[in-house]
Amino acid sequence: MTAIHRRVERLRRGEDPTLVARLASGWAVMGEVQVREGYCLLLPDPVVPHLNALRPPERAKFLADMTDLGDAILVATGADRVNYAMFGNLEPALHAHLFPRWVSESEAERSLQPWALDWDSAASFEPGRHADLIHRLRATLSGQVRT
Repeated sequence: MTAIHRRVERLRRGEDPTLVARLASGWAVMGEVQVREGYCLLLPDPVVPHLNALRPPERAKFLADMTDLGDAILVATGADRVNYAMFGNLEPALHAHLFPRWVSESEAERSLQPWALDWDSAASFEPGRHADLIHRLRATLSGQVRT
């Protein structure tokens, strides 16, 4: 069982404070480390090993939810773009990372991929501190939720 499986189980039980929204394909959650304010993940439910393990209709739902979450991140954070990443090499379970990015980032950081950023000094997710951001994300997503 991967960390993704365990997190989806916590979400199903209502025990994950990082919850943003339940979407058609799974769960939108805040990153536990906010290396960029508004960093989110999309976790499928049920969990599958990788994107190609989904049948085409479920794959389309996951990708549509991913881009809808990206749109919500743009609106909620004022970011200029979103970096999307799906790997699953260390945690062999489908999950998408969504990182807001700004043109105002320092020259040194602007071209870095998200894992090269300073995760050690990044703020941790805190329910009280991030409540307004979650509210803005939910408000944007509420008009986009598919069944």
